[in-house]
Amino acid sequence: MITTKRLAAGACGLLAALAVGLFPASATAADGPAAKEPPKVDLVLDVSGSMRATDIDGQSRMAAAKQAFNEVIDAVPDEVRLGIRTLGATYPGEDRALGCKDTRQLYPVGPLDRTEAKTAVATLAPTGWTPIGPALLAAAQDLDGGGATKRIVLITDGEDTCAPLDPCEVARDIAAKGIHLVIDTLGLVPDAKTRAQLTCIAEATGGTYTSVQHTAELSGRVKQLVDRAADPVVNPVATEGAKQCEGAPQLKPGVYGDREAFGEHRWYRVDVLPGQELRASVSIAADRAVNKDYGVLLRASTVHGREIVRGSEAGDGRTDVLSTGLRYPKREADGADDGAEPAAETVCLQVSNSFSAPASVKTTPGMPVELTIDVVAGPDEASDAAAFGLGRGWWLLAALAVTGLLAGLVWGWISRWRISVWRTN
Repeated sequence: MITTKRLAAGACGLLAALAVGLFPASATAADGPAAKEPPKVDLVLDVSGSMRATDIDGQSRMAAAKQAFNEVIDAVPDEVRLGIRTLGATYPGEDRALGCKDTRQLYPVGPLDRTEAKTAVATLAPTGWTPIGPALLAAAQDLDGGGATKRIVLITDGEDTCAPLDPCEVARDIAAKGIHLVIDTLGLVPDAKTRAQLTCIAEATGGTYTSVQHTAELSGRVKQLVDRAADPVVNPVATEGAKQCEGAPQLKPGVYGDREAFGEHRWYRVDVLPGQELRASVSIAADRAVNKDYGVLLRASTVHGREIVRGSEAGDGRTDVLSTGLRYPKREADGADDGAEPAAETVCLQVSNSFSAPASVKTTPGMPVELTIDVVAGPDEASDAAAFGLGRGWWLLAALAVTGLLAGLVWGWISRWRISVWRTN
């Protein structure tokens, strides 16, 4: 028997060796995933003449940008391939045709030599025009090739001066190529026209727009965007919520994208087993001009309509994204038979918003919604009343109620005692 096993083992080993020898490429591919490409970021800086203005923390916009860039360069993660491109940095003349070609690669996208990059930034001086459209086209070329995460961060203090090449149309064309390139924009002390143009550029590619008034804001935001490029990107799965819980899409843990009209309610369904905890969050982006004072509601209920727990958040126009979330731990079933399959509870999730818009704003398509669903193991101690549908924070409300009751009793006793003493005297 031992001899037979050894012969069998030897035969298996021989076959394995032959397989590796005959199919080395396929074996290697199956053994491990391919190496992940490092993310790429191209910082595009406006060096036009208007950057001489001294209205950021008592210094010029150019000086503030240089200081922020030095801080960003020091903080760039090692895995990020960083490049720097300028616009309006070399041509000081009045020839519009030449001024609108004034964009160059100051530091190529690749492994970062921090000293060399800082030296290159130190040579910049406010000079010429503001060719944002041509700079975005060139930056897209800087990042061309490969399947890595790609991000352009545009920093400017004014709108494009090289029409008819509309930078917003350029951004839409870049997005239409399907190369998953995101453009984030930062406006230095922007006026209304600059803000509108930079917002349009960002929205066209799924990026963000930020208004900057201080140097710390600029460096902090650019660092955040560079770090975001290094983080793994999860593409939301497209889904469509229903008008009521019955017939709503059944969601599993993951990230989902939808669109919701102004003031609409949408429903989704999630199964939660005993001993599990549902964690859900929703974000709605105001991708167009909206009226101030708005809110978002995420509500969990049973299929019969009884509310379990809710989360809500309100805004007043200071942010373009509004988020809220909730948690619902379902306690272990009591008296369950050993070996029996536990029955899942279907939780209905309602996403509602109270956004409204001026009459001149298009309301279609709806605003983008991102819904995150996670189902994890419930807490060991299911003492939280959220397990019974009372929501988080119940103990604080109970403590306040008891404290108020005791304070009322004590104050009433003191008042009666003072009145009796007064009558006696």
